[in-house]
Amino acid sequence: QVQLVESGGGLVQAGGSLRLSCAASGRTASRYVMGWFRQAPGKEREFVSAINWIGSGTYYADSVKGRFTISRDNAKNTVYLQMNSLKPEDTAVYYCAACIKLQVARDPIAYDYWGRGTQVAVSS
Repeated sequence: QVQLVESGGGLVQAGGSLRLSCAASGRTASRYVMGWFRQAPGKEREFVSAINWIGSGTYYADSVKGRFTISRDNAKNTVYLQMNSLKPEDTAVYYCAACIKLQVARDPIAYDYWGRGTQVAVSS
């Protein structure tokens, strides 16, 4: 079993930055593919970014490429999402997720464990 706890959300003006963190606990959490997803009101949950377990492979949705950076510190069992140049359309609840499979996936159904989410609101 893996527990995930997100933090770092908040309210920021357009063009600002936030850094989300996801602390993982449980057996072999550092070996999992980790992903960030988001869900805006009335919309489906969508892929934002993912990283393989050693941190050598990172993947981004086109909408955030060049603005967001995912990273991980396996010694701390923590994954980060640095979000720069934020836009109002980035407003959503952001979820951290863990996938026990080795291959990075963009489909939320592939992920086995989920955090409870952290709210990000970007004002114009």
